[in-house]
Amino acid sequence: MRKSILVAGATGNLGNRICRELIKREATVSAIVRPSTDTLKIEALLKMGVLVMKVDMKSTEELAKACQGKDIVVSALAGLDDVIIELQKRLLDAALKANVPRFIPSDFCTDYTDLIPGENRNFDLRRVFKAYLDSTSIQASSVFNGAFADILQYNTPVLNLENRSIGYWGEKADWKLDFTSVDDTAAFTAEVALDNKAPRDLQIASFQISPNMLWNLVKEITGEAFSLRQLSSMEDFADFIKKQRADNPAGEKELYARWQQSQYMYSMFSTRHHQLANWRYGNLTWTTGLAYLRSFVR
Repeated sequence: MRKSILVAGATGNLGNRICRELIKREATVSAIVRPSTDTLKIEALLKMGVLVMKVDMKSTEELAKACQGKDIVVSALAGLDDVIIELQKRLLDAALKANVPRFIPSDFCTDYTDLIPGENRNFDLRRVFKAYLDSTSIQASSVFNGAFADILQYNTPVLNLENRSIGYWGEKADWKLDFTSVDDTAAFTAEVALDNKAPRDLQIASFQISPNMLWNLVKEITGEAFSLRQLSSMEDFADFIKKQRADNPAGEKELYARWQQSQYMYSMFSTRHHQLANWRYGNLTWTTGLAYLRSFVR
């Protein structure tokens, strides 16, 4: 019997791909969107085979109607507290009201459970919602994918193709960082959505790679020895982030303020995944670090 799945955040990059992976697995997929959503984004979902429902996201009643008869609600929402906490709470309350048995929250990031609260603003928002989610009777599963591999293309200090450098903080040249491609994250999430026995937390990574390993792979691809350097101690990096945040109060209303980007980097070097669940679904093929780097490193 086909699973009936409701996806929130389906017009986003990850949500769209989760829908695609669910359709490939012959699930019946519905998506809730705001009435003001771009018609081109709605048309893309309809063409894929997704049933699209325009819903007032501030109405628990309308959300509950959309949840009726669903086997699971998958949230791929992105935003600040009004979305990650408040909207997800309404969506969860609606799912409970409609007797939906399972829920996947928008926890697509590093597993923040071992991080100190306050080290990453966006993770703290997820932590608040997690506490609310775990106080309910619904069966929840979080997918922790580390960092999306896309950030390796953005000339961050970890890999900067413009100045041909690879950087790290602390004594962590051999610290393995967790990266997962958006496609791999979507495919795994689709499997979790169809898996009634999925556990509460699942850590994944397409590849785990240290700055030293990254240096070697980039050299293999380009034949060039990039500069590999320690950027600062972790303590100095933490102090820098605090000052950066204090100097930019407007960033509190920005999803990816510069200090928040720095917090992501700090988190990547503070915690990592030790219990990968990649093996759980044998039909998945994971992107390798070398293959991913070859796609854009020149």
